[in-house]
Amino acid sequence: MAQFVSVPGVSLAYDAAGSGDPPMIFVHGWCCNRSYFAPQVGHFVAGHAVVAMDLRGHGQSSGPDPGLGSYDIEVLADDVVAVADAAGLWRPVLVGHSLGALIGLACAARPGAIRALAMVDPAPITNEPVKAFFRDSADAVRADADRSWRTAFVAGMFLSTDVARRQAIIEESSAIAPGIAAAVMRAMGEFDGAGALGNAMVPVLSIGSAVPANTAADLRSACPSITIGQTVGAGHFNQLEVPDQVNAMIERFMMINK
Repeated sequence: MAQFVSVPGVSLAYDAAGSGDPPMIFVHGWCCNRSYFAPQVGHFVAGHAVVAMDLRGHGQSSGPDPGLGSYDIEVLADDVVAVADAAGLWRPVLVGHSLGALIGLACAARPGAIRALAMVDPAPITNEPVKAFFRDSADAVRADADRSWRTAFVAGMFLSTDVARRQAIIEESSAIAPGIAAAVMRAMGEFDGAGALGNAMVPVLSIGSAVPANTAADLRSACPSITIGQTVGAGHFNQLEVPDQVNAMIERFMMINK
């Protein structure tokens, strides 16, 4: 059953379970929800305190009207810190998918906020052309009342062989209010991910999909100490398609960064 914590103007939903150190918090991607980390929560709950949350405007969390930076990455990072505090997680390992990875980078640049960051197929950090596409597409997303733009966009995130929740993901991703989806997409395009990665104060892992948005060389240029992994045979939602691969890499990363 979901628990809730209130921050100014927003109610944030999260699930908490398990016990053990280090604690872990899972942060989903654009137009997704906390269920998108179900395979990881189910795996790590046996030995860790785990929390999976819904970002504002997603899942069971409330969604303020977009505007005045209410969906900026740093604001979303504030929400993550608030949920971690409410759940009693001290310096958790943050596991973020796509958008959640950018939020994790914002947290990683804050002293004492988290102890390590695992990015699962992160949204564009160093890929400036894709960031520009996100900024330029915000108006199209805002006008996407019939969901056709978002349906086509999300459908393109899969390999032809991907099967895990494929149709459900496409439908769910286009069900978020267009104004909120547009505000978050613009925020991803405007966020200085490379700068945040360079300022990260904790160990960072990046697990790319078969078609990552960021090259390993560019990520290493921004952060020479980063650990790079890549899953085999999975598109953007690799944490659902090949969870055993993702779980094993996160597990090893935490073991060598105790």
